[in-house]
Amino acid sequence: MASILRPTTTSLQKTLSVPWLSCPLPNSLTTFTPTRRSSSKCTALFGEIPRDFFQNALNVDDSNPLFPFLKFGLSQFEQVTSGLPENGRWAILTATGLGWIYLTVRPGVLMGAIDAYILAPLQLVFDSLIGRRNLKMSDFVVGERLGEGSFGIVYSGAIVPKNFSVEERVGKAKTRLENDDRFKDRVILKKVKVGTKGAEEFGDYEEWFNYRVSRAAPQSCAEFLGSFVAEQTRLEFTKGGKWLVWKFEGDRNLASYLNNRNFPFNLESIMFRRILEGLDPIKRSALIIKQIMRQIITSLKRIHNTGIVHRDIKPANLVVTKKGQIKLIDFGAATDLRIGKNYIPDSGLLDPDYCPPELFVLPEETPTPPPEPIAAIFSPVLWQLNSPDLFDMYSAGIILMQMAVPGLRSTAALKNFNSELKGVDYDLNSWREVTRSRPDLRILDLDSGRGWDLATKLVSERGFLRRGRLSAAAALRHPYFLLGGDQAAAVLSKLSLKK
Repeated sequence: MASILRPTTTSLQKTLSVPWLSCPLPNSLTTFTPTRRSSSKCTALFGEIPRDFFQNALNVDDSNPLFPFLKFGLSQFEQVTSGLPENGRWAILTATGLGWIYLTVRPGVLMGAIDAYILAPLQLVFDSLIGRRNLKMSDFVVGERLGEGSFGIVYSGAIVPKNFSVEERVGKAKTRLENDDRFKDRVILKKVKVGTKGAEEFGDYEEWFNYRVSRAAPQSCAEFLGSFVAEQTRLEFTKGGKWLVWKFEGDRNLASYLNNRNFPFNLESIMFRRILEGLDPIKRSALIIKQIMRQIITSLKRIHNTGIVHRDIKPANLVVTKKGQIKLIDFGAATDLRIGKNYIPDSGLLDPDYCPPELFVLPEETPTPPPEPIAAIFSPVLWQLNSPDLFDMYSAGIILMQMAVPGLRSTAALKNFNSELKGVDYDLNSWREVTRSRPDLRILDLDSGRGWDLATKLVSERGFLRRGRLSAAAALRHPYFLLGGDQAAAVLSKLSLKK
């Protein structure tokens, strides 16, 4: 029987101790593979390197989708540089590390390229095979009208079962799909208006962004099923008109809950799957609002990491699912600043009640984007200098104020608030001192005013180098989310989402 040999210190120093690579060893030790938990160092290629050098420096582990590419690249790198002097190897390693950081920092040049040239074509092929790219108006039945915007009308709907003929549904029966056992697979349908200037282009952008977000940040948006063009004019359908389709995850948005006098308690059982007993109403309200804000900002962080800015964050564009999840909808105004998609420097689509004072996601003097590959290469520089994601964060701050201050929930009160805020240069602390509305700020003042402090750092003007307002990642690290009784609420929320 062959004996089992233990590696010696000398032989270990001849190996490259990279956590996810099994480096070649002397013949007598070919069965030994360094483990992730080993604390040894090595001097094979780059001098003495700590075990977690690549993981710590590049922030990549085996959960990262780029992990296989990096693993292969490092093995090839080892072969190419094996004959170079140590200083040369370190220079190449440094240049490679800086290049990797540049390509993976927001807005994600490398991941964006992988999405555009690999994932998007694969999704097209897969969707075509399962029929998602071959939808027809006869596949759906239209139900109740849920809302209307400048470029589209939203309806509830359902998928028509196979081998089932749908008669024209008129009167009250038409609007009650949830009570019709024949239609179990419910959807949300959006009709792009025909004949309205800009509507067709708006619908095309919304379709593109829904596919993009469904690949890059699927937890942040409702599941997009595809689109179809009506073949004839009948009932709600107009020949040639485009329709967008989403899986039904809820037909009520945050605005509908916010406008109810019982807010936020009308969301308590939805968010936590139970009543938060043993707390006074103010603390209960604070926990519910805090959990809503956490989900909004988490979704914004996900899309911002891909280079997308929504540009129309407001309660009406935040759908509440039956599982208590808050998802972003209506990406018609969104822009992908990695490639300049749906971006014109001196124009923008916005709601004045939620739009930040800068009005535009990037400065007006920003030039028109070059062709997509070139724009993508230079996008990290543009992003770091201008922080366009802060545009959405102001809107999130206004939503926090609306939820936490009952007097700001009406349209008239919100407009008056914005007018007063403009008069004090968007300084919430100054507004608090001069306003005549006597707002109830008890929810924001809980826990030594953590909620108020977060609000002042979201609802503000941008400072030097377009900063001065918290990003989504920074907001999630704020004590408002990390300290206090919210820990229990977070646990309850996670439990409820798993049910």
